[in-house]
Amino acid sequence: MSAEAAGADPTSSSPAEEPAWRSPEPAWRHARDPRQPGGRPAVTTSTPRPEGAGPAGGDDAPGPARQWPILLVVLGVAIGLIITATGSFRPGTLVIGASLLAGAGLRWGLAKVGMLAVRSRFTDVLTYGVLGLAIVLLALMAQPDPLIRVPFLEDIIHFSVR
Repeated sequence: MSAEAAGADPTSSSPAEEPAWRSPEPAWRHARDPRQPGGRPAVTTSTPRPEGAGPAGGDDAPGPARQWPILLVVLGVAIGLIITATGSFRPGTLVIGASLLAGAGLRWGLAKVGMLAVRSRFTDVLTYGVLGLAIVLLALMAQPDPLIRVPFLEDIIHFSVR
């Protein structure tokens, strides 16, 4: 019989027998069996990493050496932003787009790319590739003096401006 049921003071229970209200685990954690319908585990024990998310430089290498693919892409984007900020719009945005395309190539070609792996390999390659290609094409079509002319886009602009 517990100290509470006997009418004794609940604070004076013996250390071997802890009352339920003093339990270090919350009561809701044990409310349902996770295998029952509607039940769920109390605590998520692990979340799987995306495929290829292991360290690119080996486990014994220092932090930056293990994450060289993402550092290469971020460095390329930073250089492109600096070039753009100094007044050279087209070359800077081409460097940014090329960096994203390089990220897509690294994600596709390497087995382990560290933090460059965010989602599945297919989704990462598609995302980096589409964004990089879009930035490169927009940089090539930017005014003045576009390097690529798309006639139907000019017609749409002239039609919308009238």
